[in-house]
Amino acid sequence: MDEFMQAALDEALKGMQEGGVPIGSVLVVDGNIVGRGHNRQRQMDSIIRHAEIDCIDDASHLTPAEFQRAVLYTTLSPCDMCSGAILFLRIPRVVIADNQNILGAEDYLTERGVELVVLNDPECIRILSEFDRLHPGAWNKGE
Repeated sequence: MDEFMQAALDEALKGMQEGGVPIGSVLVVDGNIVGRGHNRQRQMDSIIRHAEIDCIDDASHLTPAEFQRAVLYTTLSPCDMCSGAILFLRIPRVVIADNQNILGAEDYLTERGVELVVLNDPECIRILSEFDRLHPGAWNKGE
């Protein structure tokens, strides 16, 4: 696992330690992490605070040109909402650790020119699968 996906996984574990769902994300521009986030739906009682949205919001200081050369790393395949944010900001590349637990809107992204790299990292798959087994339905607020 590279350093950026490890940082996304660290975010996911941070979220789980806070009592939330273990999904994390980081945004990288020019080899530097410029945004971090994790799923905070449970912590904030928010239906929209997915890891990617939390991460993008953390990077709100970026210019449009910086978003357009960014890479988003996420531990779970992005849903429709998060994919919309990726497209809106014209983030050209997304690295996904797990699309086995949930297959998000990957076709939607690729059809619009976003490059996807799917790792299917066994550790990320295991963590979310185990969380779902222990807390069934806990993270199903709009997925």
